[in-house]
Order: sequence, then C-alpha cells, then structure tokens
Amino acid sequence: MPRGAAKQILECQAPEILLSGPAGTGKSRAALEKIHLLALMNPGMRGLIVRKTLASLGSTALVTWREHVAVEAIATGVLRFYGGSPQEAAAYRYSNGSTIVVGGLDRATRIMSSEYDVVYVQEAIELTENDWESITTRLRNGKIRSFQQLLADTNPDTPTHWLNQRVARGTTTLFESRHEDNPVLYAENGELTAVGASYISKLDALTGVRYQRLRRGLWVSAEGLIFDQWDPAVHLVDSFIPPPEFTRWMTIDFGFVNPQCIQWWAEDGEGRLYLYRELYCTRRTVDQHARQAKALVVGPRGQWIEPKPRAIICDHDAEGRAVFEREFGMSTVAAKKTVTDGLQAVQARLRPAADGRPRLFIMRDALVESDPELVEAKKPLCTADEITGYVWDTGNGKSPKEQPVKENDHGCDAMRYMVAQRDLGARPGIRIMR
Repeated sequence: MPRGAAKQILECQAPEILLSGPAGTGKSRAALEKIHLLALMNPGMRGLIVRKTLASLGSTALVTWREHVAVEAIATGVLRFYGGSPQEAAAYRYSNGSTIVVGGLDRATRIMSSEYDVVYVQEAIELTENDWESITTRLRNGKIRSFQQLLADTNPDTPTHWLNQRVARGTTTLFESRHEDNPVLYAENGELTAVGASYISKLDALTGVRYQRLRRGLWVSAEGLIFDQWDPAVHLVDSFIPPPEFTRWMTIDFGFVNPQCIQWWAEDGEGRLYLYRELYCTRRTVDQHARQAKALVVGPRGQWIEPKPRAIICDHDAEGRAVFEREFGMSTVAAKKTVTDGLQAVQARLRPAADGRPRLFIMRDALVESDPELVEAKKPLCTADEITGYVWDTGNGKSPKEQPVKENDHGCDAMRYMVAQRDLGARPGIRIMR
C-alpha cells in the first residue's frame, strides 16, 4: 500500500503537483502509478510521460513503468506499445481507448502538438520555467472531468530554483517524499529492511550539498560554491552536432580509483566553448580509455568521422600521456595547471558576455555512458554533476577562495584545463609522435 507522500499525491487534484525528496524514496514509482490508474479509470484519457531528453527517459522512468507499474497490463494485453511515426509520438495504448504518450522535450514537436489530461514530468529540475508553462497550456483534453494535472518529481536543488519559487508563491503544491515512504527500504513498523540498510548507508556516506539534498531532501546551496554563476537553465543546452567549422579540442584528467575524465569541446566562430562529449569512468586503465575514445571518433577503416582536435590537453602524468598517445595515435600537450587564474577564467566564461550570453556551455547527454559504480555510490556521473558541489576548501585555517576541495573535481579540472589553454595563453611544447 502507498504511504506518506506517495499516498497523498494519489488523492490530490491540484493543477500542479511537485513531489520532492531525496534519492530513493519512490517518487517516480508513485507518479507513474497515479498516471496508470487514471488511464485505467478514465476511458479515452490522454497522458504524457516526459523528461527533458528522450534518451534519459528511456533509461529511467520507462524501465520502472515496464518492469513494475504496467507489467500486468502489458502481459494481459490491456496495454500495448506503439513505436511512433514521423507524424505521431511513441505511446502506450490501452484497450479502453486511453493513451499515454512518452517523449523528451528535446523532440517536443510531436508531443507538444497534442492535448492531455495529465502530464508526468520526471526530474523537473532539468526543465526551464518556460518548458513547464508550455506544458500547462496542453492540459485541456477534458476526459477527466474533475481536474487536469501537471505532476512532477525532483531531487531538491538550490532554494532559488524556479520550481522552489513556484512552491513558495503557492502556484505549485509540494509533497515531500521521504525514505520511510518506500516499502523497499522501510517495513511498516518503521524498521529498515536489509535492502534499506545497505542503501541508506551509501547515502549517509555522502558529504556536503549532496548529503543535504540526496539524503535529507533539503533545498540548499553549497557553502562556498566556486562556480556560483552556474545556472543549468542557461549553461546546459540541448545536444547538437557541432558544425565542421567549429574548432575541436580534447581534455583529459587521469584517474583509476577516482574517475578518469575525457572531454570533447567545440569552439564556435565567436569563441564560445561547448562540451559535447564526455567519458567519465572509474576502474579503467588509460589504454582502455584511449581505445574507447578513439572508437568514438575514428571509423572502422581508420578515417576520422569528425574534425580532429587542435590539441589534446592533459594532466601532467607522463606515463598516462605516453600510453594515451600510443593508443589514440595523436600527441598531447601538458595543461596549464595553475588553479586560481584557471578558476577565474572559467568563472569569467560562465558570466554573460556583452551579447547577454555566457561563453561556456555543456550539452545535455554529453556523457557517453554512466559508470555503475558511481551510480551505486550516488557520486557525480559527469562534469555537470560536479559543479553544484564544487566548493572552496576552508578547512585547517585555509583562506577562502584559495583552493577547491579536492573531491569530485575531475571534470571541473578538465574543464579548467580547456579554458586555461584557450584564455590564458597556455602554449606548452607539443610532443610529436614519430
């Protein structure tokens, strides 16, 4: 039986509902159960399950949908999947005439041309307020007579996030989900299950802002945030294939127990940088990483399928550089690693330029694959994940704004190498492959 916030959202008919809470409380499952029940109970209902990008939806909410929520309906033929067409979005079709469309806002044309009774948005912090308000205009199908609803879930973010501000204004109704709501983690008597004890121990090992948000479910900002100009609504952009005329760069921060990060950057004609591809993995040797990186840019006959990078900018590990050069087949340059001026250069790029736009962006879905070990440990999976917890080290009497905390910083280091190379006149000697 549902309990806590999961039960409350089933009964709520408010026009906008936000289910907020830490990781693993069952938020997505509760929202999916509601939209499924509404489809069964209201013949002809139209629903939408959506996330910022279609790729992220397929690996998250739709897995829960198929394997837990709608498994019986699919098995009995009550629910069938339609794969979509150029004119119509993919959808789950019920035998009673109800339909639940699935899609991403990165491919919004087909899903936003229809009208709906209920829309479920997973990980709503990825959306802009404009995305959110655009969805509300599509809630007018009228098959559920008593209400039309935008239902969303999210992990908490900063207190100033537009979602939290909508809640503060009373525009959106907030339900706070807690780990005790999830029967997989807590038994009815309030005691942890074996699965719960293991999972909660991992969350208890988190530190800083990630602990406050993912364990305690609080909308908090990181104290001493280095890149305080970072705004996901501005600096995270939909993925696109950089045109051939964009200059390409690569940066590498070596690691093994800690993640090794390889980034691909494209620079447009006005000097803006776009992180468009990223490898971010633990437990892989440099040669393994180099071969994977090469497979992403070189075809089966050895031909490059995108422009070659102007430079591959690396951490100073001599052995790592030599191995990467041998396996990848290109020379590397040593990064300019001075920290203070490098961080200041990144901060400058995050601020709006004269035309009102910043000069550094990260593409959504730049990450090639998620590292299962990092997923399990609830650690950052990519550079964008690192930024919101990247803070100044003020321990042991250190002066603030002098050195960052050396934890979960591998993508931020590689990003700093890129900006330093481009903006600080770094021209180290190039090692030529013979």
